[in-house]
Amino acid sequence: MANSSSPVSEVADRYAQSFFDLSRDDGSIETVESELDGFRGLIEENADVRRLVESPAFTADEQAKGIAAIVKSARPSQLTGNFLKVVAQNRRLFVLPGMIRRFKQLAAAHRGEIEADVTTAAALSDDERNELKDVLGTYTGKTVTLRERVDPSILGGLIVQIGSRMVDTSIRTKLNSLKLALKEVG
Repeated sequence: MANSSSPVSEVADRYAQSFFDLSRDDGSIETVESELDGFRGLIEENADVRRLVESPAFTADEQAKGIAAIVKSARPSQLTGNFLKVVAQNRRLFVLPGMIRRFKQLAAAHRGEIEADVTTAAALSDDERNELKDVLGTYTGKTVTLRERVDPSILGGLIVQIGSRMVDTSIRTKLNSLKLALKEVG
């Protein structure tokens, strides 16, 4: 992964790496990843929890109490519960979504998986999806998980991004290139 460019992402990376190391040593990567997915869903779906995580208006004590109540209700593993409490006590809840995202990346890499962002003009069929996974898997030497997005404005072709590498074979990009080439000629 590319170096983080902001202090916030550096904090998220450090916390996620430490938590990943602890969960790997504990043999609980899958459990922790599942619990973090649940907590991410809670942040996305519940405005009060999202406000608790994102708002600097809450004191450290209020955030710690709020997270403690959520942990008591959700009953995650002790490791996950303690991690969430430490994050709250250290006033780092605002970085929690980034920590969760980075933890998931570390867990996927640990399993030999990599994510590819794929943008197409129309939804891929199952055959196209499987063929693309096979090609990307051969290219990367890893198991590829696709995050698909449909954007009709690319007209056709596809755009694939894996980490910092991008391949853009969209018709929109080819037409733009042709347009620039014709301007230079004319």
